[in-house]
Amino acid sequence: MLGGSDDDNLFQWPAEKLIPQLDRIAAAGGNLIRNTMSDRKDKGFEIYAFARRDDGKYDLDRWNEEYWERFERLLAETAKRDIFVQIEIWDRFDYSDSGTDRRWGKHPYNPANNVNYTAEESGLAREYPDHPGTNRQPFFFTTPYQRNDRIVLKYQEKFVRRMLDHSLKYDHVLYCMDNETSGEEAWSRYWAEFVRDRAREKNKTVFLTEMWYDWNLAAERHKRTFDHPELYGFVDVSQNNHNKGSDHWTNFLKVRDSLKEKPRPIDSIKTCGATGNKFGDTDQDGIERFMKQILAGAAAARFHRPDSGLGINDKAVAAIRSVRLLEAIVPLWSLEMKSGFLRGDSHLNAYAAGMFVTGVVVFLPQNDSVTMDLRAFSGKLNLHWIDIDRGVAKPVESIQSNRVLNLKAPAKGNWLIAIVRPAS
Repeated sequence: MLGGSDDDNLFQWPAEKLIPQLDRIAAAGGNLIRNTMSDRKDKGFEIYAFARRDDGKYDLDRWNEEYWERFERLLAETAKRDIFVQIEIWDRFDYSDSGTDRRWGKHPYNPANNVNYTAEESGLAREYPDHPGTNRQPFFFTTPYQRNDRIVLKYQEKFVRRMLDHSLKYDHVLYCMDNETSGEEAWSRYWAEFVRDRAREKNKTVFLTEMWYDWNLAAERHKRTFDHPELYGFVDVSQNNHNKGSDHWTNFLKVRDSLKEKPRPIDSIKTCGATGNKFGDTDQDGIERFMKQILAGAAAARFHRPDSGLGINDKAVAAIRSVRLLEAIVPLWSLEMKSGFLRGDSHLNAYAAGMFVTGVVVFLPQNDSVTMDLRAFSGKLNLHWIDIDRGVAKPVESIQSNRVLNLKAPAKGNWLIAIVRPAS
């Protein structure tokens, strides 16, 4: 699955913005978006899920039906276009006042803003100025495994139940419990079990994951999903996309290796990298991370929204098209990591993946030549050059195997190389 989008909560978009965005994704060959159930008012048209009374207070016992109509529209329109939707149920940034826009200060769950509970009854304060990564917001401690705050949990469950009433009607939805959580394992497990059990009641099978905040994929917190295939049907490695170069590549391969005994799809729903973003990245970083994940074995990769990522801009569109061109030549799910293909200094700048004994695929980022050892192959081979920056392929060339070959890119830029046996 491949994708990119210009926002993380597309369900909030007006139809006149949403439909062209989905059409652009589909036309590029994309079939994946991320959808946080977020209501932060970043663009001005976002709305909350709960009804607002004339006095300005929210009533958590009544819905704002427009919120759910928007969500239903997204599900229906993506289904028409065969675009998978990965939902993130909770986004910690919605429940914090860190920064300048005081999201928690405005939120219906804040006891200052609703008629359903007080601060004393709920244990929720009116302000939480700390960064959500500190995990001090009691909103994320309500489950029976934690503080068992039944007053707030009742409304949290009500929200997730309504969300599932819509999403479980469809077969193109994946579920992630949180965005970049630093929370307790108990919080995540409770909601994963809640979604799974609700789906079972509807005779549905769902695939779940969690996105932990740690940039280091070897951190203990990631084992909460890596080590529990009975609950989490796929794993998310998006935080690895804050790493670059060979570190990014080897970290991914280590996760893949760690899952060998109980393999599951590896997901990268947030591929960061865009010139001028707060992480000091460039557009080139985004392209490199996206391509390396594909070769390393990601089952799903999506460009993160601007300005953290490329979204679905022209560079992202060209990159997605390039992967689809490669996919027509090589079944990407059959790629295995093989050492020894790249010779000399080539391995410092290029990334290779072997396709059993039938060929090899190389990603060549902004490097004009690569030396490849083809002595494991015999006979004629087909050489395919794919221009990642334009999303087009060069005419196929025929080359002789059983030699060490130096290849010079047809032009500067990012390239995919596929060398495979001709079809018999």
